[in-house]
Amino acid sequence: MGSIDTTPYEEFAKEKLGFSFNDIGLLVTALTHRSYVNEHRTIVKEHNERLEYLGDAVLELVTSDFLYREYDEPEGIMTALRSALVRTESIGEAGYELGYEPLVRLSKGEKNGSERAHEVIMADCFEAVIGAIYLDQGYEVAKEFIYKHILSKIDTIIEEGSWRDPKSYVQELSQKIKGVTPAYRTIREEGPDHDKHFTVALYIGDESFAVGEGHSKQEAQTEAAKLGVKKFRKMVGPDELKIKKSL
Repeated sequence: MGSIDTTPYEEFAKEKLGFSFNDIGLLVTALTHRSYVNEHRTIVKEHNERLEYLGDAVLELVTSDFLYREYDEPEGIMTALRSALVRTESIGEAGYELGYEPLVRLSKGEKNGSERAHEVIMADCFEAVIGAIYLDQGYEVAKEFIYKHILSKIDTIIEEGSWRDPKSYVQELSQKIKGVTPAYRTIREEGPDHDKHFTVALYIGDESFAVGEGHSKQEAQTEAAKLGVKKFRKMVGPDELKIKKSL
């Protein structure tokens, strides 16, 4: 692990996680990006990818078990709900909320990376932290951590309908409310080939209904669809497709 003051990590564990690590090195490693190791090869040997691998498996098991026990829905809907709970945006946001960003060890180049790159790193660290908790404290503590920071958001995801594929959902709403099939038009394409930026408009008939941006046309279309869903949802209220709880 090299010479490092572990005090901030110990304080973070006590204040944010509610316990002390038996091996604080696990938490330090969970918050160490590969780029940092590449930049400090002589003093740091371990990065968080192995812990991320383990944490991802624990996260999927806990989430799948929770959905199976709590909801009486077919596989397709439960898979969509799970994807919404554990996607990069969701767990990256949970990482920002936990506040471990200042403790994440990155190379100078990664520190200056894009917002999207940082979001991915924060999400990867979250999974690595789960792996570290699992190894140090056991399954039940890791499960409690996941329930508190991830599964607690399930009601909001269901209420907003964000578990549904946004492009399919906005098409369904458009046909139901407006009687037309939506279309996407690329209105702007900027940047070099390795860092393109697209702006796409979602059209409902002749109306530019929502505009999304992204690093690919697909990503920009998805963002436009999400905004379109939000606008339609204001018109129709709560999702008409109810999720059934298990008895």
